[in-house]
Amino acid sequence: MLRIKKLDIFILKSFCMLFMGTFFICLFIFMMQFLWKYVDEMVGKGLEMNVLAQFFFYSALTLVPASLPLAILLAALITFGNFGERFELLAMKAAGISLLKIMRPLIIFISIICCVSFYFQNVIGPKAQTKLWTLLISMKQKSPEVDIPEGVFYDEIDGYNLYVKHKNRKTGMLYDVLIYNFEKGFENAQIIKSDSGRLEMTADKQHLYLHLYSGEQFENLKSQNMNQKNVPYRREAFVEKHAIIEFNSDFNMVDAGFMSNQSNSKDMRMLQAGIDSMKVQNDSVGRSYYKEAMASTYKATTNTLSKTDTMKIESARLGNYDVDSLFNAATLMQKQKIMSTAVSRAESAASDWSFKGFNISQTETSLRRHMTSWHEKLTLSLACLIFFFIGAPLGGIIRKGGLGMPVVVSVLIFIIYYIINNTGYKMARDGKWIVWMGMWTSTAVLAPLGAFLTYKSNNDSVVLNADAYVNWFKKIAGIRSVRHLFRKEVIIHDPDYARLPGELQQLSADCRAYAEKKALMRAPNYFRLWMNDTPYDEEVAELNDRMEALIDEMSNTRSIPLLTALNNYPVIAVHAHVRPFRNYWLNMLCGVIVPVGLFFYFRIWAFRIRLNKDMERIIRANEEIRNIIKVNQNK
Repeated sequence: MLRIKKLDIFILKSFCMLFMGTFFICLFIFMMQFLWKYVDEMVGKGLEMNVLAQFFFYSALTLVPASLPLAILLAALITFGNFGERFELLAMKAAGISLLKIMRPLIIFISIICCVSFYFQNVIGPKAQTKLWTLLISMKQKSPEVDIPEGVFYDEIDGYNLYVKHKNRKTGMLYDVLIYNFEKGFENAQIIKSDSGRLEMTADKQHLYLHLYSGEQFENLKSQNMNQKNVPYRREAFVEKHAIIEFNSDFNMVDAGFMSNQSNSKDMRMLQAGIDSMKVQNDSVGRSYYKEAMASTYKATTNTLSKTDTMKIESARLGNYDVDSLFNAATLMQKQKIMSTAVSRAESAASDWSFKGFNISQTETSLRRHMTSWHEKLTLSLACLIFFFIGAPLGGIIRKGGLGMPVVVSVLIFIIYYIINNTGYKMARDGKWIVWMGMWTSTAVLAPLGAFLTYKSNNDSVVLNADAYVNWFKKIAGIRSVRHLFRKEVIIHDPDYARLPGELQQLSADCRAYAEKKALMRAPNYFRLWMNDTPYDEEVAELNDRMEALIDEMSNTRSIPLLTALNNYPVIAVHAHVRPFRNYWLNMLCGVIVPVGLFFYFRIWAFRIRLNKDMERIIRANEEIRNIIKVNQNK
């Protein structure tokens, strides 16, 4: 029996509230981007509210699958960032609950979201795409509203250019009107100039009714058969003139049948059927083209040659004679006839194969679009789960909630995903990559990242801890830390000042003996360095342990001069002056590869010189501390 714990309810409630908010924010952003692309198709056309409502509704349905992955990523980052910032994640782990168990209810929930995303893409998406693109085409074909500006020519009415100097917006009267009518052609243009006028729409919204007052009309009378230089024209003065102009401003929905062959209007079953039919079609057409080519273009034509000519050509070929001699022996007229015939046949064949190649490429393009749409329904649904496995552990690692750092990180990850996914999609659509390879590239890149982050976060790794990377860089570059010892507020055991001088003196003697024995200032032997089978220097490790134990004991002192002197002890890198790797054969390989070996050789030499200086610093610090202890004991 499935038991839902209170912790699961708490995690689900925390995530779902954020997920709802981030989903609508992401959907709004994607809708604004989509609207910006088609804003020119809607502005100034007087579209009714129900048409605009349908446009926004269908566009929202088509953008739901694209909004879900980003919303899940952002919600997971904020949720687990809040858990980490409020130490709730720490409390859960302290109670023995691993990160995967914490994520378990959300994994089930996100799996359901993946199914919802797939349902939207496979069932709702094709219908919404059909409705949306039908609306878009209808909106593109709709004529704009007649809103004639002042002082500029208005050319939104087909065949007419209107100029209005002044317009009374309350009464609708136009003043100083100039009209160019190009319906009969540019050479037979009608020019009308009037003092005032009015433009109205008929009741059926199919025509414009033009009223003009106190003006003149000019019209050329040149016809197509008249070639005279001086062209007569007609001039007409009028007090009042009326004209009807065809102008369909009504919104008419186009037939949705034009979307029947589009890949984005089909579900997976229809896409698979289309893919199979196009493959069969291309195969059959390709075979027929091949047979036709082998039977005509690439087969020697002998019907124009006589039997005697054919025998001569064959005998010349068998006798290794130059067949071109037949052409050279022909007359100039015969050569021209042969060349023109060959060029004509070549051009005809090129035109024929260009047309056939275009047909094949068109079918191939449609086939790839259907295949990319088929794979996209799976990859976009699976992206929801992958983004969750990236966002949840990443939020637990960075431990920052709110809308600051999570938004920045999620946007960067989504941009990377978008670039990879869009690149793979275009490569697959254009036939440069295999379709499944291009469509699954983003999944192949981000899925290992999600697994890696989940593993690191489950093991409380410091994968995003800046201090860890700084320390690693310091270690590689040879930059070491400086001691900072401060006086302790509570001291339980005081240092044994009677015993310490003797141990310090013995440590100094051992450091001096070690430096003389190892000859640290001398360059090491290159071959002996890599062939030595002892990867560690146990002597320096033992000296370092003794020094650190003495420093730890003396740090309990109440003497400020003694604490200051303790900070003079160096922080020793006990393994930096020996071979870089633990494995013997790996070190041997490093020595054989001379450029790599030389790099490590000079690095080891530099660390040997630094170790020699560290031994001298230890000796000086021991002497200084012995004097401080001696002075304190005399007091």
